[in-house]
Amino acid sequence: MSAIVTPFPLQAARTAQVGFEREELQRILDLYGRMVAAGLWRDYAMDFGRDAASFSGFRRAAERPEARIEKRPALRTKQGMWTIFGEGGQVLKRGHELAGVLFPLERRLLKVVEG
Repeated sequence: MSAIVTPFPLQAARTAQVGFEREELQRILDLYGRMVAAGLWRDYAMDFGRDAASFSGFRRAAERPEARIEKRPALRTKQGMWTIFGEGGQVLKRGHELAGVLFPLERRLLKVVEG
């Protein structure tokens, strides 16, 4: 008597999901915390799909996101896997390194201090 073993769940039925690595998420959440402290953001959302992972920062939960940080690994060898989109969907910055791509958002936190 022979038994047929079927793995569960089927490997073909599984779909890969793009996510953030710990260091990436730490950097993004650090920025989010500073934006909250500055009174610019009040809520966030994360979306993980087959092609991309995104983090959205909101002024208010009922509005469109003020900024969306997207990681799309398929573009790693082309223009870079990191993109920041503005409130209207326009590309604000694109690149290979997360730190450089986050600069336009971090620049908003800089304040002029008079001596």
